[in-house]
Amino acid sequence: MSEQSGAQAMQFGIMSVSDITRDPTTGVTPSEQERIKATLAIARHSEEVGLDVFAIGEHHNPPFWSSSPTTFLAALAAQTERLIVSTSTTLITTNDPVRIAEEYAMLQHVSDGRMDLMLGRGNTGPVYPWFGQDIRQGLPLAIENYALLHKLWREDVVDWEGKFRTPLQGFTSTPRPLDGVAPFVWHGSIRTPEIAEQAAYYGDGFFANNIFWPKEHYQRLIELYRQRYAHYGHGTPEQAIVGLGGQVFMSAKSQDAVNQFRPYFDNAPVYGHGPSMEDFTEMTPLTVGSPQQVIDRYAAMREHYGDYQRQLFLIDHAGLPLKTVLEQLDILGSEVVPVLRKELAKDRPVAVPDAPTHAARVKAEFGDGPTRQARPGANRGDNLTGDSPYQDSPAPAGAAFGLSRKEA
Repeated sequence: MSEQSGAQAMQFGIMSVSDITRDPTTGVTPSEQERIKATLAIARHSEEVGLDVFAIGEHHNPPFWSSSPTTFLAALAAQTERLIVSTSTTLITTNDPVRIAEEYAMLQHVSDGRMDLMLGRGNTGPVYPWFGQDIRQGLPLAIENYALLHKLWREDVVDWEGKFRTPLQGFTSTPRPLDGVAPFVWHGSIRTPEIAEQAAYYGDGFFANNIFWPKEHYQRLIELYRQRYAHYGHGTPEQAIVGLGGQVFMSAKSQDAVNQFRPYFDNAPVYGHGPSMEDFTEMTPLTVGSPQQVIDRYAAMREHYGDYQRQLFLIDHAGLPLKTVLEQLDILGSEVVPVLRKELAKDRPVAVPDAPTHAARVKAEFGDGPTRQARPGANRGDNLTGDSPYQDSPAPAGAAFGLSRKEA
């Protein structure tokens, strides 16, 4: 079995949207190469300061660079030892689920299980026609594509027919999931109850990216997910797996943080030229101030949403220079996250599950026994008329009588 960091009640990390934004204080816009290298440095430093996760978004248009998340995350996994590499998000609507199955299983292998992924529909409307899809079919695409992805990771040979892609007959997605356990999936959403329902149906994680709207909106989404998780028989509502987004900017003196961050907030492509920073910090989890103010704000999250498993922070956007982001990471790792780990562990019910890891999921599947090590047979890709493509898989019904899979 692959190696993985030990069990943790909570995982803390960074999520990046990969924007390439002009620094409003200097007028300098980094090149794509500079921003990609800077993001790798930020991700590596996340591990160095004791964080657990680094997640990258997926975009296919300027001013973003992360069009190939698995390429970036594979490089990051090779440069780290403990960090879980993830996405925020992978586009389930416009990516072929066959390619998602293959690429993320490959990432699972090269990272030795230090990965998971967050699926979502994204927030860039034009991406749909760029990849041959209709934005009006966004939710049906998300539902159908994930149904196929889920199946591809759990069945060695798949027959499939749906509405949005060509049928599959006798298809095997390779490589098979590491140790015989599919990557853990989070379903990310800002506003859509159907995505919360989807996460609950499969017993997957639900990530509420609560960086734009008031807490009451996300309370309703998370409560729906928890209740439906229990409805589908995966456990109690309190045992559902929840992740949250967040945004912070810190300095030892809160007014220094406000003064330093204001030009970046005011000119940010996402929320600049809209509400004032003071109004936005009141309405959303964005916290600009001292480390203690961040601790107080985020330690209170479970009062709003219940005990949860993952907290990701957005800190590298809006044109902030690399030096500043690394300083923010130093504060997070030394002053904020250690305290949050202790605060969020206090009075945490025993029944609330730890944050998901590959090692824990392998243990749940196989106990102390051997894991699956997929070894292909010599069928040369013929899954329609041959036996199972893997040596440890049972032959199809009727094989003992000379019948092919198709005939059986």
